[in-house]
Formats: sequence, C-alpha cells, structure tokens
Amino acid sequence: MEQKIKIIQAYKASAGDIKDVIAPSGLQINSNYIKLGNKFAKTVFIFTYPRYLSTGWFSPIINMPELVDISFFMHPVDTALALRQLRKKTTNVEAQLNERSEKGLVRDPVLETAFRDLETLRDALQQAREKLFKTGVYITIYADSLEDLSKLEGHLSSLLESRLVYVKPAFFQQMEGFASVLPLGTDKLGIHTPLNSGPVSSFFPFTSPNLTTDNGILYGVNLGNNSLVIFDRFSLENANTVVFAKSGSGKSYTTKLEIIRNLMMGVNVIVVDPEKEYKNLSQAVGGSFFNISLTSEHHINPFDIPIIPKDEDPTDVLKSHILNLTGLLKVMLGKITPEEEAIIDRAISETYASHDIVPGKDFSQAKPPLLEDLQVVIQNMKGGAGLADRLDKFIHGSYAGFTNNTTNIDIKNRFIVFAIRDLEDELRPIAMYIILNFIWNMIRADFKKRALIVDEAWVMMKNDDSASFLFGLVKRARKYFLGVTNITQEVDDFLRTPYGRPIITNSALQILLKQAPAVIDGLAKTFNLTTAEKNFLLEANVGEGLFFAGLRHAAIKVIASYTEDQIVTTNPEQMLEMGKTI
Repeated sequence: MEQKIKIIQAYKASAGDIKDVIAPSGLQINSNYIKLGNKFAKTVFIFTYPRYLSTGWFSPIINMPELVDISFFMHPVDTALALRQLRKKTTNVEAQLNERSEKGLVRDPVLETAFRDLETLRDALQQAREKLFKTGVYITIYADSLEDLSKLEGHLSSLLESRLVYVKPAFFQQMEGFASVLPLGTDKLGIHTPLNSGPVSSFFPFTSPNLTTDNGILYGVNLGNNSLVIFDRFSLENANTVVFAKSGSGKSYTTKLEIIRNLMMGVNVIVVDPEKEYKNLSQAVGGSFFNISLTSEHHINPFDIPIIPKDEDPTDVLKSHILNLTGLLKVMLGKITPEEEAIIDRAISETYASHDIVPGKDFSQAKPPLLEDLQVVIQNMKGGAGLADRLDKFIHGSYAGFTNNTTNIDIKNRFIVFAIRDLEDELRPIAMYIILNFIWNMIRADFKKRALIVDEAWVMMKNDDSASFLFGLVKRARKYFLGVTNITQEVDDFLRTPYGRPIITNSALQILLKQAPAVIDGLAKTFNLTTAEKNFLLEANVGEGLFFAGLRHAAIKVIASYTEDQIVTTNPEQMLEMGKTI
C-alpha cells in the first residue's frame, strides 16, 4: 500500500511539469531576433497600408511554403469616439486647404484626397454602414540560420511592398512580438493602424484552397493551412493523373500510398512497374504480380482477340485491335516505309483470317494466332521478305519467347502488377505497349472503377507510335471509368514529345514534387507556376510538392501511417534494416 502511494505522488509531481515538456530547450533574446532551441525567429509588424486593399491581397503570405506564424488583432473603436476624432481631423485638413487657397498656392491633391476620404468615412460611420477598428498585424518567420532568416525577411518584405504594404521588425521587442503571435490572444506589441470594416475584411485568412471533400482518399496535409487534402480523383472531369518528380523525391512512395487507399475505397488498380518497386506492395495486399522477361513463365500474346463489349460492334473492335497491332509492330521494327506499313496491315488481317477471325463472323471462341504465324504470312507476300527477317529475332532469335507465346496469366484480382525490370532497355517500350494494349482490352470488356499506373511513362514517350497509343488511352479512359496515372522523372523527355502536353491537359489531377533546376523553367511554363512555387519545388523536402485538382492547387506534404510506411518504402537503409529484423 505504501509503495502505491509513492507512485501516485510521483506521477502528480511530473504532471505539474507539463510546461517543461512543451517548452523549447532554450531561449535567447536579441535586439532583432530570438533563438528558440535550434530555430531562429523574427517578428515584424505592418505599419503602412495603401489607400485601397483588394480581397485576397494577403494570400501570398498565408500560402508561403516556409514556416510563418501570423496574428491579427482587431480592436473595435466606439463609433461616437471615432466620429469626434474624425471631425477634428477633417477640420484640420480643411483648414490646411483653406490656408493654401488664401495664399494662392497650387492645389495639393494629397490633401484633397484625404479630405474626401475622411468625409466618406464619416458618412459611412454615421449611417452605420462601417465600423472602425484599431488593427495590428504581426508576422513571425522562422529559419535554421540567421542568413536564411534574413533572406526570408527580404522575400516577405518584397511580397508586401509589391502591394504597397510596408513592414518593420520589432526592434528590442522581439519577445513581445513572439508572444503576440502565440495562440494566447494577447496583443503585447500594441502597434495599431485605424482601419474601417472594408479593408479589415480583406485580411480574411482562409484563402488557401480547401481540398477537403466528403469522399475520396487522403493525399497529404495542405502546407498552406494545415488542413487535410482528401480528394476523389473520379469526381473531376476525368480521373487521370500525372506525377512529375526527380529521382528520390517520393513519387513512387506517393503513388503507392494512393494505391493502398484506393484499394480500401473499392477501386481496382493495375500497375506497369519498370523497377519491381511494387512487388512488396502486391504481396502485402494479396495482389497478382507478373514478371515479364525473356525467360519468364508469364506471357502475353499481343494477338489475343479482345473480349467484345456488349454495346460495341465486333467488326469495329477487331479493326481497332488491328490498328493497335500495327502500331506495336512499328515500335518493334523501328522505322518503316509507308509501303511496308501497308504490307503489315494487310498481313495482320490475313493472319487473323487464316484462323477464321474475320469481320462479320463470330470469332469469340477462335484460337488467336501468334507472331510466328504473322511472319509466315509476311514472308509469302510480295516485298515482305525483309520485314520477315527483321521479325525473326522476336521469334527464333535473341528475343524469342517474349512476344511469341500464348497468354497464361490470370487477371482476376483487384490489384495487378506487371513488372518489366528484367527486360533489356530496347524491349521495354515494346513490353509496355503489349501490356497496356492487353490492359485496355480487359478494361473495355469489364466496366469497373479502375486506376492504371504507368510508372516511368517517359519510356513510352520515346517512340511516336507508343506515345500516341498512351495518349489515346488517356483520352478515352473516362468513358470506361478508368483513371490513368503517368509517373515520370524525365520531365524534359516527356514534355518534348508532341503527346506530352496533351496528356497533361487531359489529366485533371497533377502532382509535382521536388524538381531539378534544369527542368523547372519548362515545368513552370507548362503549369503556369509563380516564382514562389518554382522556388518551393526546387527546395522541397522528400514527399512535399504541389497538388493540382482542376483549377485549385496547394502545397502539400504526403504523410503515411507507420504500417503504410513499412509496406511502401523503397528507402535502401530502411529496407535493409527491415531485412535484418526479418
């Protein structure tokens, strides 16, 4: 019993030290800044405003990506007292005007404007259309060094001065200034400017776009106002997304979190994975993982007949499929002449005809041909010998087994990953084309809510035919309840192609993470970024970036729970550590 009493007393004693727990390790006060632990802080106040303040003028300050604390103090002034003071001020200004007139001096526009403004304000106060407030605005900025603090102060001053608003640091009152911005509601600086209701209303702080919806998944935290970015990509005009980021900035991490959360919301997900980064995620959620390589046991036959959707004509589906196959062969063979393209088109039709797959017939149960069947047909056509020889490496040569086998994969899963890491670089565009065509046929046949993730999409953009196919997929996805996500770190390669920008404009959701200086100007032009947004993307930490949803956008930080982090991380140190634990 005695021991229990001691424990309770010890707990009560520690509970009284809660201030010590939340307080910084140390506080150093200087004339124009204070140091809180390892952070430097500086408080400035607004002392001059222009004649007019437009709505939203303060939004660039509120939405600054840097750490900033802001306090507004509006102290109401009694209207009767305000009217008496304004009467004295008006009398003073009017006397100055009369004196100048009597002396024959040139008119003073400043005094005349001040007189009109005073009279207008007196009328508004007298008629109760306006109220007067003593207004104080204090801003505290934070940085890791004095040099960074000075740069941030200069940036802040420049932003405000461009709007004819001027600030001063609280010299020898930095502690009072810092106390004034703490959420205590105490105005210890007491530096005020009289403003009426109209200008005061323009301070309304919630100007950062609200990207929190009733439905959707969590993408991160809005760095502008600390609200949650919860969004449903399928609520926009299309569900397509682009994710641009330099290597190591968190693009795959962000995408994997989106996948996990979409799966929980009932969305089926398909991934084209160029680096086997999604294998752990697939195993964790019970998905299907298919490794596509020259020696893999998983195969996709590009000549498979698409399942005919109920509302589509089988002839149209077959013709569209033949066009896609023609594009695939152009990717496989490289540059071809118009004559050779005509031979390929005719040969594909004849190859299908040899298996009784022709327009007007029921070919749903027919056995599809293989690439070697096409080679035989081309070889027996006039002018086709050269094309047949060029196809031989995909049938009997070093690339055999990759494109010349029957399909043997099961796609009855809510999460499917196609990995192509073990393929040679020159085969990757071909593999991505075959996989995407296979996925597209699957999507058209079965109407479901799906997301298709194409990682390292720039691989498809290297060839005009594969880029055109990807663009067509993005453009038509909405009709089939599909959202296509294109991820790339080679932003320049993506934007340089004629299909890069159209893919972006057909993607209602856009995520930009940390960028390299070499590509930031092109990206800024494409996304119409401000100077502050450009600088933010250059200096962003891992997992931080800009989130665009239609016309709204905000700076966000991607966050994950502990369990999610363990599943989706690709950090080598973290993975090695987990491997040792296992």
